[in-house]
Parts: sequence; structure tokens; C-alpha cells
Amino acid sequence: MKSQPATADRPPARQIQEVPLLRYILKHKMLYLLSLPGIIYFIIFKYIPLAGVVIAFQDYNIFKGFSGSEWVGLEHFQRMFQYMDFLRILKNTLLIALYDLLFAFPAPIIIALLLNEIRLLMYKRIIQTVIYMPHFLSWVIIGGISMAVLGVDQGLWNHIRDWFGLERLFFLGDAKYIREVLVGAGIWRDTGWGTVVYLAAIAGINPVLYEAAEVDGANRWKQTISITVPSLLPTIVILFLLQIGNFLDFGFERVYIFLNTLNISSGDILDTYIYRVGLLDMQLSYTTAIGMFKSVVGLLLLVLGNTISRRATGESLY
Repeated sequence: MKSQPATADRPPARQIQEVPLLRYILKHKMLYLLSLPGIIYFIIFKYIPLAGVVIAFQDYNIFKGFSGSEWVGLEHFQRMFQYMDFLRILKNTLLIALYDLLFAFPAPIIIALLLNEIRLLMYKRIIQTVIYMPHFLSWVIIGGISMAVLGVDQGLWNHIRDWFGLERLFFLGDAKYIREVLVGAGIWRDTGWGTVVYLAAIAGINPVLYEAAEVDGANRWKQTISITVPSLLPTIVILFLLQIGNFLDFGFERVYIFLNTLNISSGDILDTYIYRVGLLDMQLSYTTAIGMFKSVVGLLLLVLGNTISRRATGESLY
């Protein structure tokens, strides 16, 4: 029996030679050149400074340097967990980060889904511009706006409460409100900007899927649940894992702007504590140990979240 000739669908059975690495790099040299500034940035500002974590195990002296400072082992880590204020600050950081994960993370997804349903293009662009704008404001300006809205004397929200005969609330000076204020300010500032990635992912969905669903009688809600949300799932998983990796990095400036002596008991987080103890009190080794603790926790959460996501959804960072 004659063997069938090779076709385009079934190439001849022969061993494909691997392209040498150098030839492959030269073939895609423009892509490597475009990525070079980012690679250099990470090497200089991310990887080289990793050598400085050794001071977490030393009684570091800036005049003696790494080689001349006395080694103390895990003394700073023991001090960290024995200090009661550190445990309180760690609790604040975990609670605020959890609130941010529960309320701030889904907000851009919901807004992107709502924007996708707007059919009038001009109206859609106006709304996008309005919700994008706060992202370009500094946290100092956001703090000023928050004072104008939530202030106890001239705040807009307390004036509205006056109209309804309700008692004024000191949102920025009461420890029980500061966590909600921090998360709410972040949602107002960054939700619009966060929709960019999700809107781009929605734009990449094949419109034929919607047409087929419409023929089958699916309304807009069912199309969103059955097509849009599943198509967004890989993007959602990746961004969720990235946020999990930065779980303890809520942001120094974002919190420091709102802190005062009245709300510091519930609003003080690891970043503001590191600034106060490390830079103002010059306890560099101690705060380096705290920073290393944050990094290790973030790495463990990222690995755990990535493993669970890969087994549950098939999507992962690596």
C-alpha cells in the first residue's frame, strides 16, 4: 500500500531542528530591546537592593557598614513579635488589607461590566473620563477632598446629616471609622483606573458569542453571566494573585495623610510604623526585619494563591 503524501495539515515525519538561542534572540531583537529598560530597572532597584536584607540579622551601624556591624541573628525578629504595639499594628494592616480585598478589588470589575452595557458611545466616554480623573490626583489632594467631605465642622456629609436631624460624626478623628475611610478613599481614587484592564479584556471577547446567545434568547443579564464573566476570569485571577502578593503593602502615603493622634490606634499600619521607627528613630535593622517579614508573607500568600488557583480554575501566574 502506497504511503499518503505529506500535506499542509500533516507535515512529513522528520525531526525538527531547534533554532539556536542566539539566532532566536537576533530574530526578535526589537522585542528584547523594548524589554531592556524594564529589565535594567528591576535589576537596579529590585534585585541589587536585596543584598541589604542582611542588616536584619545585624546591629547595623551606618559608619561600620555591612562587614563591620555586629551579627545578632534573629534578635530583631524576636523583638518584633514580642512588642505589643507591633501585634496591634499587624492586626490593623491585616484588617485594612482584607477590607480592601473584599470591597476595592471587585469594584473595577463591576464598573467595567456596567460600562460595557452603555450603548451611547459619547455618554460612555464621558463617564469613563469622570471616573478615571481621581487616579491622577495625589494622596495629599485626596486627603484635602476627604476633609471637605467628611470634616466635622464644614464637611458636606455632616451638613447633610444636619438636614435630617442626625448627630455629626467625626469620621477623620474617630478610630472606629478610619479603616472604612481609608478603603473608601482608595475605591474612589483607583476604581476608574482599574477598569481599563477589564474593559480591554471585554473588548477582546468574540462578538459572535453574543450574537449566538441572542439568537438562543439570552437577555443581557444572561449574556453577562454566561459569556462576559467567564471570559474575564483569567484576567481576574491574574490580578487577584498580584494583589494577594502585595497583601501587606497597603501603601504609606495613602494612610499617613489620614493619620492623627485620635485615629492612630486603628489606622497605624506596618508602612507608617516602619517610617516612624526606621527613618525617624533610625532603627534600621529592626525595620528591615519587619520589611523582610512582609516580603516573606507576601511570597507565601502568592505561592499558596497560585497553587489553589491552578488546581481550581486552571489559571495561574506560573
